[in-house]
Amino acid sequence: MKQNLGLRNAAAGALAGMACFFSTFAVAAPTDLDQGIRVLQNEWAVIQYKTPAHERVQRFEALSKDAHDLTERYRNKAEPHIWEGIILSSWAGAKGGMGALSLAKQAKAEYEIAIQIDSKALDGSALNSLGVLYYKVPGWPVGFGDNKKAEALLTQALSINPDGIDPNYFYADYLVYRNRKAEAIPYLQKALKAPPRPGREVADDGRREEARTLLKEAQ
Repeated sequence: MKQNLGLRNAAAGALAGMACFFSTFAVAAPTDLDQGIRVLQNEWAVIQYKTPAHERVQRFEALSKDAHDLTERYRNKAEPHIWEGIILSSWAGAKGGMGALSLAKQAKAEYEIAIQIDSKALDGSALNSLGVLYYKVPGWPVGFGDNKKAEALLTQALSINPDGIDPNYFYADYLVYRNRKAEAIPYLQKALKAPPRPGREVADDGRREEARTLLKEAQ
């Protein structure tokens, strides 16, 4: 694998051991958690798809602090761990180089916690994002990258959310990375036909553009 953490999108879009955290916020209403996740989703999409590249590192760093605060309030919920992982992964991708490896390791830990809590949360996003990390990050002895683990996780995420834009896009991206371009085409076509996600218009538009670009490469 490349010696550079070319973490393109989080996913991207993504990484977590298990703990419970008790605080005065631990019994807050679920709507507070839902609102917190929406804020992270929206801000992530703006940074990823609407912000100049040279500003992304600083903005992802700031957003990661907000994500961590939400995770600390809801340690026993998978969703904040997933989004903290996605933001850390995206920060690593924006930063690039070997200096991003520590961020990728933190993201990996968050995804692993989320999977232990509920692997199907957010339509299997932790599985998908962890799979992305496994093929984006360098392998041993530099990093923890592992193509076999990547494919297993990505296909597991697809089984949970077979029509979703992200699992189809990232499995296709993995296939292109492995030089299996013909196999990637139907997944990219499916990603482009994926149903819209209410409130995720910016993210959907950005991912579709990425899918179109990758489809041209695969054809």
